[in-house]
Amino acid sequence: MLVKKSGIPVMPPMFDNFFRDWSMSNFSETDTTLPAINIKENDDEFIVEVAAPGMNKNDFKLNLENDVLTVSSEKTAEKNENNDRYMRREYSYQSFERSFNLPKNLVDRDKITANYKNGELIISIPKLEEIKPKPPKLIEIN
Repeated sequence: MLVKKSGIPVMPPMFDNFFRDWSMSNFSETDTTLPAINIKENDDEFIVEVAAPGMNKNDFKLNLENDVLTVSSEKTAEKNENNDRYMRREYSYQSFERSFNLPKNLVDRDKITANYKNGELIISIPKLEEIKPKPPKLIEIN
């Protein structure tokens, strides 16, 4: 958890649980740069934004097991160029894996969705209905 010099935590404990164990579970098998990830929260859901330009939706794999959401990708690209004087072959291999511990008893794991558009994978993790804030209610006095 991040702590200011005053000793006051920067993030609330719920986020501490959400980000737990990142250092052990976020790696790139090829020592390439991991995609940037933003995590937002609103009253209804958590939103995970993964910056992954140049990919397509079939390059990603999302897996949810024991409240751990894993986002991984593997992409191979080859370019062949033949010429009378030379032959050149270029290829690249990119892979990454990021895992997130979802907050226990806060999210509706059956309603998680993902969408890839304009170089960004957006994962929506809805909150359970019972934990969403309720609007104020006027109670009539009899």
